[in-house]
Amino acid sequence: MTRGLEPTESYDGRITVLVLRDEGRRDRIRCSSYEDAIETAKEAVSSATVVKIVDRDDEVVFTSAEMDIGVWATEWRHAKRRLSVDVEEYDCPYDSVGCFADDLCVQCQIDRVQKRY
Repeated sequence: MTRGLEPTESYDGRITVLVLRDEGRRDRIRCSSYEDAIETAKEAVSSATVVKIVDRDDEVVFTSAEMDIGVWATEWRHAKRRLSVDVEEYDCPYDSVGCFADDLCVQCQIDRVQKRY
């Protein structure tokens, strides 16, 4: 008997977190999922010079030199959700990159409430 739901995604361990340190040392950590890679990157970012997430095609999808891991993880989750659900197109009048029809930014939420009253 399983404890909860089975994972809907599985990876073959080819998602890698690359940790570069000042001493010239490199650590390659294989991860079983993007969620695992995000958690590994969050743990490593404070003690490393640069942390990168490399996908199975050897493309760097995240680098701490360009973006905060928390911001990237939020954007990744939003993109993943958009791919799995049909969501109506929404163009935020405030140009917020994190604003979606089903998950409005604070300003759009305020506007919606004001329109009701």
